[in-house]
Amino acid sequence: METSHITRKPSRRDFVLGAGAALLAPLAFTAHAKSAIRAEVWKDPDCGCCKEWVAHLEANGFKVKVNETGNGAARTRLGIASKYGSCHTALIGGYAIEGHVPAREIHRLLKERPNAIGLAVPGMPVGSPGMDGAIYGNRKDPFSVMLLSKGGGATVYQQYQGSKS
Repeated sequence: METSHITRKPSRRDFVLGAGAALLAPLAFTAHAKSAIRAEVWKDPDCGCCKEWVAHLEANGFKVKVNETGNGAARTRLGIASKYGSCHTALIGGYAIEGHVPAREIHRLLKERPNAIGLAVPGMPVGSPGMDGAIYGNRKDPFSVMLLSKGGGATVYQQYQGSKS
């Protein structure tokens, strides 16, 4: 059985569509690259939960630069009181982000743009992003995301209830 192949000469329309797609492809890539929100993180080089939190940010549209220098100096420079401290500090969209803050709340902060230093999840609550791996046995403790005011105070920005195991 013989098969015949019918070939047609590319039309001007094929050429225009192909050329247009080739010209638009870099623009689509550039638009995606510009849509990524830049984050700079300071953390200890050996901290596993910090690495997990960075992965959480990247999975939620952030382009992260990591500084493996510890975070004490960055926390102080950004004006975060030590009572709100955690194991990593970030600067995102002009706001200080301390600890295991969910990406959802960072996106909300960047949308609302309050007059504040930033957000913090003090300590290292189990169940928060980066502290939620299988090693924790699906445990989710309650925690608060705090909105840090420029006067040194804080208010609850979002409460996470956790779950009973």
